[in-house]
Amino acid sequence: MNPESLIASATINIGLALVILTLFSILKKQPSNAPIYYPLPLSKRQRFPSSSSSSSSFVPSVSWVARAFRITEDEILHSHGLDALVVIRLFKFGINFFVVSSLVGLVFILPTNYYSNDGAPSGYHTLDAFSISNIRTGSNRLWVHFTCLCLISFYGCFLLYKEYDSILVKRVQQLRHRRHLPDQFTVLVRQIPFCLEHNARGCNVDHFFQKHHPRSYHSHQILYDEKDFRDLLNQAKEVARKIEDLKEKTMVRKHDNEPTFFDASREDALKIALREEKLHKLCQEIRKLQSENMLKERPVAFVTFKSRRGAAIAAQSQQHSHPLLWITEMAPEPEDVSWRNLTIPYKVLLINRIGVILVASLLTIFFTIPVTAVQGIAKYEKLKKWFPPAMALDLIPGLRSIVTGYIPGAILNGFIYVVPFAMFGMAKVGGSIAKSREEMKACNMVFYFLVGNVFFLSLISGSLLDEIGQSVTHLNTIPSRLARTVSAQADFFMTYILTEGFSGFSLEALQAGLLSLDFIWSHTCGRGKEKSPYLFSLPYFRIIPLVSLSILIGLVYAVVTPLLLPFLVVYFCLGYVVFINQIENVYDTVYETYGRYWPYIHHYIFVGMIIMQITMIGLFGLKSKPSASVATVPLLLFTILFNEYCKIRFLPSFINYSIQNAVENDELDEKSGEMEVNSKNAVNAYCPPSLRPLNQMLSKASLTEPLLSSV
Repeated sequence: MNPESLIASATINIGLALVILTLFSILKKQPSNAPIYYPLPLSKRQRFPSSSSSSSSFVPSVSWVARAFRITEDEILHSHGLDALVVIRLFKFGINFFVVSSLVGLVFILPTNYYSNDGAPSGYHTLDAFSISNIRTGSNRLWVHFTCLCLISFYGCFLLYKEYDSILVKRVQQLRHRRHLPDQFTVLVRQIPFCLEHNARGCNVDHFFQKHHPRSYHSHQILYDEKDFRDLLNQAKEVARKIEDLKEKTMVRKHDNEPTFFDASREDALKIALREEKLHKLCQEIRKLQSENMLKERPVAFVTFKSRRGAAIAAQSQQHSHPLLWITEMAPEPEDVSWRNLTIPYKVLLINRIGVILVASLLTIFFTIPVTAVQGIAKYEKLKKWFPPAMALDLIPGLRSIVTGYIPGAILNGFIYVVPFAMFGMAKVGGSIAKSREEMKACNMVFYFLVGNVFFLSLISGSLLDEIGQSVTHLNTIPSRLARTVSAQADFFMTYILTEGFSGFSLEALQAGLLSLDFIWSHTCGRGKEKSPYLFSLPYFRIIPLVSLSILIGLVYAVVTPLLLPFLVVYFCLGYVVFINQIENVYDTVYETYGRYWPYIHHYIFVGMIIMQITMIGLFGLKSKPSASVATVPLLLFTILFNEYCKIRFLPSFINYSIQNAVENDELDEKSGEMEVNSKNAVNAYCPPSLRPLNQMLSKASLTEPLLSSV
């Protein structure tokens, strides 16, 4: 790619971002779009900002940007929880890290690169004049790059430690602030043995915990096989939905004064009566099934304790000499429980996980096709050899720059958009006990998918099979091969960051997909009906891996091509503003893990730092500077040791609920007289769906529950 292609990509993406954000600032003022741009305030019965006059509602404004910078971390923490704040801290980490890295790169590395070879770019890649490729072989100027590599690595480690420590402090504070929640008193128990004497499992739970935890055990809630119940409930919900639709249809006809109103209303009344009779029969069957004698017990139970200390001890200790019996762990929040997965037999979970890995591997292999095709478009010289008609691009001035500069990044981002949702669907099949764990698994799957397919596959495109074969057979040449390909692909990743940042974040704010669906719905099936807020949960599985990939790309190119770093600063600033707005107005946080996403983010950034340092070892070797390569090895070892220290220092506190914190929170409750109340509230919090009141599950609110899902 030449500079003209990069300029074309930057111009198109910045222009699109300005147009889309201008359109967003106008559309969000229209009251008819409130269910799209203000679903969270509407769901909480709060007022949303509206223009005082009709004329000003069509004037673009940047007030939402200023408001995003005024919102404090404490406000986000108080209103949306620590998990939402972790997303914002990820963007702030990117801003803090890449601002300093940009200063180091632009002040020290860029002039060193440009003036090392009289500013003369070598070869086809004319942007090499600004990269390490312009440094002469064996030049002592490479020590400047080594020094900057050390500075950037140490600064990255400092920020990572600081963020980990800060998030942990806030986690402890949040656990104390929300100590009334039932999950702190509740333990999930699986693999409960069958009691032959009483022909049940529930009595076994009572006997076991009364014997081994006599002072702290309170009660338990056994779970049941809900397959038949769920089928009947889905049928009842469908019938109830049809009844509501018929009633709304009748009201619309009455309001429009249609000539055939009386005939149609009699017909609708007959349909409603028939469906109500069917609903009544279904409800009778469900109530009959809800009798505990009719439900088959599963070897899973939620056990409630009188104190947090008792729950923490039971959750973090082995209960039986047979490690596959009486398996315990802290229960997730009631809103976070994946009831369907709890009924999956424990021994089947391994098969499910293997199946997920196989399907994810097939998706990864399939994705090599579009990535390789995108690289073919980006490499115009190779494209002309493979596809001679492509030479026609030279006939129209500027068209070649647009095709090679903007189109590859746009196509790649289009394919990438589907990946997180596909991975999240697979993670749901994996059998996790909580929705949050499904999202965390999806985060891992998406991140490594992107690193493998988007980053590494983009690097080794061209002679793909040859490169993979040589890398596998000659492992000692991996650093040099990685270094050579990284240096050659800098321009492509610049266009990727431009497209993902400017166009991607602006489209996230616009919610173009929902706008289109809402328009179609309002003018077809939903005509005359009251709109419900389009409320979705915050998609951690989509945000965290994509942003982490951008950090990884920035780390790898921080020393190689520092010209990329200013684009990343703008990328994170725009992302920060957009997601502050989305968290405040659009997305809901349906569960709280108290910052458990941060260890994953820390790991992803650590992976980026390791790849950066391995790449520099290879580059120093390619530039015939073995002393710099050898000097980088201790830096690599330091980074690995730093990560291991963080695992020891911080990670256990994110996985477990420490006895110290549990006792301190118990003491606070005892002083305020809330211990017994909080413990009793936990008893009824984990009532399974099969035992809940039927009216509650068939209510209007329950019919809109799917809107809280991210897919």
